[in-house]
Amino acid sequence: MNATSEKRIALISVHGDPAIEIGKEEAGGQNVYVRKVGEALGRLGWQVDMFTRQVSADQQQIVQHSENCRTIRFQAGALEFVPRDNLFDYLPEFIEKFLAFQKENNITYQLIHTNYWLSSWVGMQLKKIQGSKQVHTYHSLGAVKYNTIENIPPIATKRLAVEKEVLETAETIVATSPQEKQHMRSLVSKKGNIDIIPCGTDVQQFGSVDRETARAKLNIDPEAKVVLYVGRFDPRKGIETVVRAVGASELRESQKLHLIIGGGSTPGNSDGIERDRIEGIINELGMSDITNLPGRLCQTVLPTYYAAADVCVVPSHYEPFGLVAIEAMASGTPVVASDVGGLQFTVVPEVTGLLAPPQDVPAFTKAIDRILMDQQWRNELGQAARERVINKFSWDGVAAQLSELYTQLLEQPVTKSLVQTLEQTLEQTAVPPAVESTKQPALLS
Repeated sequence: MNATSEKRIALISVHGDPAIEIGKEEAGGQNVYVRKVGEALGRLGWQVDMFTRQVSADQQQIVQHSENCRTIRFQAGALEFVPRDNLFDYLPEFIEKFLAFQKENNITYQLIHTNYWLSSWVGMQLKKIQGSKQVHTYHSLGAVKYNTIENIPPIATKRLAVEKEVLETAETIVATSPQEKQHMRSLVSKKGNIDIIPCGTDVQQFGSVDRETARAKLNIDPEAKVVLYVGRFDPRKGIETVVRAVGASELRESQKLHLIIGGGSTPGNSDGIERDRIEGIINELGMSDITNLPGRLCQTVLPTYYAAADVCVVPSHYEPFGLVAIEAMASGTPVVASDVGGLQFTVVPEVTGLLAPPQDVPAFTKAIDRILMDQQWRNELGQAARERVINKFSWDGVAAQLSELYTQLLEQPVTKSLVQTLEQTLEQTAVPPAVESTKQPALLS
C-alpha cells in the first residue's frame, strides 16, 4: 500500500471534467465543485486524484493542478463529447481503466468521493470489487429533475434506481443544503446516512473588484441598472424568465436598464439551440438594444461581471445548491433567485436578496425592480450577502469539513469485499461480473 494512502482520496466525476474550461457544454457547477474541493483538500495535505472521461485526443491524460492535486482522464468509448444521458454504457470501460491505473501505480483508493449518479454507479462497483468506502454528492436528483421536464429520457428508470441504491449503500451522502437532504428523504429513500456540507466559493477571487472599476473595465455606464444572468443555456435554468421579467420592468423606459446573459454555447448542440431560442425572445420583445450576450465568461473575468451588476438573477426551475448565487453574493451583489432547492438555503430573503416562485415572470419583475429602485437597500443587501458567504461558504471551510468526514471514515475498519480482497483486485484489471452484466461497448485501447 502506498505510504500516503491514509491521506489519499479519489474524486470521480465521469462527465464533469474538473480541468475543463467552465461554461462549455455541460460544464458548470459540478466541475467547479470537484476542482475547487480537490485543490483545497490538496492544501490540507491530501493526495487528490480526480478522475474523469477524456473526450478529445487533444486533451492531456493527466493535468497537474498543484503538488497534491491532479486530474486523470480515461478514454471510455470514442474520443468525443457524449451527452450525460447517453454515457451509462461507457462506465464498464471507465471502471476497467480505473482498476488498471491502480495496478500500474501500486495504489488502492480506500476512499472514493463520487459526483453525480453516473459516477455513483462506478463507485458502487468499486466498493463491491475492492471494499472502497464511498462518499457521494448528487449535484442533481433525478426524482426532482423529472418533475420539471416534459420529455423523460429512456435512462430515467436506471438513474432513479442507481440514486436510490447509492443513498442506501454509500458510507455517507453529502447534501449541499438542508433542502436537498429533505428531497433525498422524501423522494429517494428513508435509509442511508446524509451529512450536510455546502458548496463553496473563492472569497478572495469574488469580491476582489469594486463596482466602479468593474464597470470601467466592461465599458458600462456608471449610472446603468445592470441585471446579470450567469450559467449554461439550458431550458431548466429559466433564462426565459429573466428575459421576460426585465422586459416588463418599470425601469425599461428610462434607457438605463441593461441585461447581461453570460454563458457559452455550441451551435447545433442542445445549449446552442436554447441560446437561439432565447435570442428569438429577446428580439420578439424588442430588447436587443439593452441586452448583451458576451458568451462564456472565464474565471478571470467573471468576478468583474458580478461586481458590475446591481443584481444577479438565478431563475432556475430547480437547483440543489446554486453556485452562481454564492459567487454573486461573495462579490457583494444581491441575488434574486427561484424559491426552490438549495437557493432557499443560500439566499436569505430581505437580507441578501429576494426569492420568487420559479417561472413566475411578474414576481421576478417585482423583485428585480424593488432592488434596482433602492440603491441604499441594494448596497445593504450586497454587504450582508458577502458577509454570509465569508462566514459559511469558503472553499477552504468546505474542504475542512470534508477532510474531517473522510478522516472519520478512514478510521473505521475496512469491511471485507463482497467480491474479492484488495490484494486480488491489484492483480485484476478485467471488468468484474457485476459490471459485465450491463450492456458493454467494445473496449478501445
